[in-house]
Amino acid sequence: MELFRIKRDIPFMRNALIFNVISALTFVAAVYFLVTKSLHLSVEFTGGTSMEVSYSQAANTDKIRDSIKALGLNEVVVQTFGKAQDVVIRLPLPKVSDGAAKPSEKELNAMITTQNERVMSALRTDHPDVKLQRTALVGAQVGDELAHDGLMALLFVIVGVMAYLAIRFEWKYAVSAIIANLHDVVIILGFFAYFEWEFDLAVLAAILAVLGYSVNESVVIFDRIRENFMKMRKATVTEVIDNAITSTISRTVITHGSTQMMVLSMLFFGGPTLHGFAIALTIGILFGIYSSVFVAAAIAMWLGVKREDLIKPVKEKDETDGAVV
Repeated sequence: MELFRIKRDIPFMRNALIFNVISALTFVAAVYFLVTKSLHLSVEFTGGTSMEVSYSQAANTDKIRDSIKALGLNEVVVQTFGKAQDVVIRLPLPKVSDGAAKPSEKELNAMITTQNERVMSALRTDHPDVKLQRTALVGAQVGDELAHDGLMALLFVIVGVMAYLAIRFEWKYAVSAIIANLHDVVIILGFFAYFEWEFDLAVLAAILAVLGYSVNESVVIFDRIRENFMKMRKATVTEVIDNAITSTISRTVITHGSTQMMVLSMLFFGGPTLHGFAIALTIGILFGIYSSVFVAAAIAMWLGVKREDLIKPVKEKDETDGAVV
């Protein structure tokens, strides 16, 4: 299905070098922000306390979040689970003043208990019937395990994508696609580091989704390049790539436009819980389109992709084939 058709090929590869330089500078800037500012990790990674409370009616998570933030606890996660009346609240560990000695386990537990009591007191101000079901401590060990598992998931996705593209196309396409995908991931992380947005498990899930989404666009373009190599026998590699990108623009507008509308609805109407997830997807979708055209296709061109890489030569028939002995 086509929303529109462009009759004349757009010379994307003519300015490929300029766009690659822009991509490299953006990538370096993202890495710089990651190194200098680092990610603002959520309680799920750094450790903290988890409180489960229940209400007699559907809980207003926004109001609960505002009540807790009024206590000076800004790094808080408030979510419903199971029923609309049940809420889980994740709080950071109590902060120790600068220069103070690290508290002992007994002192830390006392600080956590005081913090939990303050939170429950604030919640009961609005709803006296709120009940504390249970509390749990999310230690640093659990946070390290989550970070390790997240990095391993990212690594497995990258290796799987490279293996898939190398088998379906050729190693040059696999290398160019994975560079483009890592370009998207690092830029998303750079945005979160620069603006100090909270990085939680939902954002990690969004990054994994962006990896799959971005590689899908690259595969569509690579598939069209392979078709063009068979149809456009006299065309140059640059002309083949330009035609492949131009002919898929309509499909890109339809698929990415539809997805972006859904993601924007989560961004504007999903509330704070979905904000990080939606904004990571928004950045990933926009840069995914850019990287598939100006990074993946351009790098494949720089690596010297040619018709022979995708079209297997026809084996000449042996004169003895079919001979009767």
